[in-house]
Amino acid sequence: MAKGVNKVFLLGNVGKDPEIRSSASGMAIASFTLATADRQKDAQGNWTDKTEWHNLVAFQRTAEIVRDYVKKGSQIFVEGKIQSRSWDDKESGQKRYKTEILVNELSLLGKPGGGGGEGGGSYSKSSSTPYTASTPAAAPDYADQGITDDDIPF
Repeated sequence: MAKGVNKVFLLGNVGKDPEIRSSASGMAIASFTLATADRQKDAQGNWTDKTEWHNLVAFQRTAEIVRDYVKKGSQIFVEGKIQSRSWDDKESGQKRYKTEILVNELSLLGKPGGGGGEGGGSYSKSSSTPYTASTPAAAPDYADQGITDDDIPF
């Protein structure tokens, strides 16, 4: 059987402050929701926004980053995978299902409540370095090389 692909990319805003807990072994776990919006035309030709809510779960260092930097309204970009789980409800005895996104990588894109792209940063669970804010590289200055605007072909 061929290997399948289970990869999700989401860009949206956090719906409420993340819930942080620890496993029995002390591993940090963060649970939170993310809203994504899609714009569609209705039957009358008017544009309407459709919001989709996603349940996200982060573990270990990524959960600590979520705890320290992610708040309600934060705009984030995540890469992860879809996982569904089921359990028997203790009260009703019915089978319950939940689909979640397991976060592998997380990028902070703006301040809570909007605020544009200031103060962004990213973190990958495969990275051995802690969270650091990303800063754009300075454009190279070729003034000392004698290159002028006349040397540029366009």
